[in-house]
Amino acid sequence: MTGVSRLCALFVDRWAKDSWKKSRQAAWRGYKKDMNTLTTPLARRSIEDFPAFDLSRLLKTVFDPKPGQKVAILIDLADPSAMRDFGFLKDPALTIQRKAYEVFYEGLRNGVAEELGLTGGEMFAYALTGGSNLDLPDEAVDATGATISLERDVYPNYDLILCVSTFSATAPLTAFAKQYGFRGATLHGLNDVILATGLAVNYREVSAEAEKLRLALTKADSFEIDFQVDGETYQLTLETNGQEAQKSHGLCLGDTPDIANLPAGEVYFVPEGAEGRFPMRFEHDGTIAVMDVTGGRIVKATLLSGDQSIVDAYNERLASDPVTGEIGELGFGTQDLPVSGRDIQDEKVLGTLHVATGRSDHLGGHLTPELFASRLNASHDDILFSPAKTPEISVPQARMIRDGKSTPIIENFEPTAYLLAAIEA
Repeated sequence: MTGVSRLCALFVDRWAKDSWKKSRQAAWRGYKKDMNTLTTPLARRSIEDFPAFDLSRLLKTVFDPKPGQKVAILIDLADPSAMRDFGFLKDPALTIQRKAYEVFYEGLRNGVAEELGLTGGEMFAYALTGGSNLDLPDEAVDATGATISLERDVYPNYDLILCVSTFSATAPLTAFAKQYGFRGATLHGLNDVILATGLAVNYREVSAEAEKLRLALTKADSFEIDFQVDGETYQLTLETNGQEAQKSHGLCLGDTPDIANLPAGEVYFVPEGAEGRFPMRFEHDGTIAVMDVTGGRIVKATLLSGDQSIVDAYNERLASDPVTGEIGELGFGTQDLPVSGRDIQDEKVLGTLHVATGRSDHLGGHLTPELFASRLNASHDDILFSPAKTPEISVPQARMIRDGKSTPIIENFEPTAYLLAAIEA
């Protein structure tokens, strides 16, 4: 990028940030004095409000790599042999893997690696895992068609590993990063909207705002979430018992082995208990069921609308492997981002929340794959609540309970004045 183009990019980035700040200030004025009720919905940014995506800026901001460090790219394929001579590019359905090739592989080779002093840039493909954060296979294929071992040939030999995949690999790669000493990022579900918005932001600023919201929520005793479906109200209480809130903020700096989940921008907890009932929408067909939660786990699902066989299958899974129903995360989005159609970005939107079941070791929880009846069940499954993802399910209010005080933090998928004040502080 030329000096002039960099100045233009900086100008656009500053304009976008100032525009967003003004919209927040306007929304702030739209709140009533009781600090809870929203009278003017928060203005949201569109794709046009973001600076152009810049791979060099993203890698520099997220990793601040040292000259000579070696980078690799991982993708997943139903048939990894299609990695040979990049044969997978002939399949138009493989949009995520094509983005990995065109944006990251070619981007590194067309000047970004030289600009940042990086070496390597090779791409490897492993077989689809079939689920979020399931263990990765060790076998992979390189661009020559040769079969290689990730644990022998990749993890110990690269400093930075970028995984652009269909299914999230954050949990297994985090474990491997700690074992082998590399840093990296997972970017599953990559599409054009994410590139133009969630990966075009300045992650130093994302980190700073996430920290403000982390401080606003940390050491909470519990959270109460109200849900409504077809006029019926349900409530889920998640116990956090004063634990420090954590943040996914996109920065993976220094020498400490770690994996960033991109796009980033959330504050999260690993609940120590949960009780109540909440509705869940099954993604593949829109079936909605009510989940009964006791002792920190979903123990039963009851059909509200849709296909009873889907609910029956879910209950059978809970009965055969109860750990699959354990609540492993409560997360709140911190960014102003457009809807992308992918949970990896849409759960980072300010005003949304998500609950996750299953594996939690990558978040500091205790659930590791060996605790499941089958390692094939050891997934980490986010249940996102947002106007775009769950239009049938509303969230009238989510409250933080801390030091004996109940504070509304989200109302109808909008941040309350309490959260806006934290951001503006």
